[in-house]
Parts: sequence; C-alpha cells; structure tokens
Amino acid sequence: MKTLTRLLCLAALCAAATACSKVTVENYDKIRVGMTYDEVKQLLGAPNRCSDVMTVKSCTWGDEKRHVQVSFVADQVVLFSSENLR
Repeated sequence: MKTLTRLLCLAALCAAATACSKVTVENYDKIRVGMTYDEVKQLLGAPNRCSDVMTVKSCTWGDEKRHVQVSFVADQVVLFSSENLR
C-alpha cells in the first residue's frame, strides 16, 4: 500500500510540474524580435539548453516533443519558433 501511495504522490508532483510550465502559447505570443535574453528568460524561465555558434546563441525551452526555440544575436532575439504548443 505504501508503494501505491508513493507512486500516486510522484504522479501528482509530475503533473503539477508540467501544469506550471511557462512554455505556453500565451507566453510564446509575447516573444518579440529585439527582446533581450533576460526578458525571454523572465517570461519562459531558465532554458533547458543553449548553444553558441559564432555570434548566435540558440536556446530551447521544453523538450524534444514540445518546445520553444529562440536565437539571440548581441543578446537580442532575432528568430524564434515553437513546436506542439497547446
């Protein structure tokens, strides 16, 4: 019985974490070209990963199935896209 209770608690925590995600259509719609990295980070939270190639910093929020990707040059948004946001 303790195992079942623990599993249910774990499932509830996972569901709550997903529900609180800032990677939403509403927040994606607020991203604008020219925003700074800090402004996007404030909107979406900390990115899951970033990479720097030449002068472009590309960051991804979310996972492989559902995410927002933003590219920055000189700390400003130049390009952004999303996949499977609901």
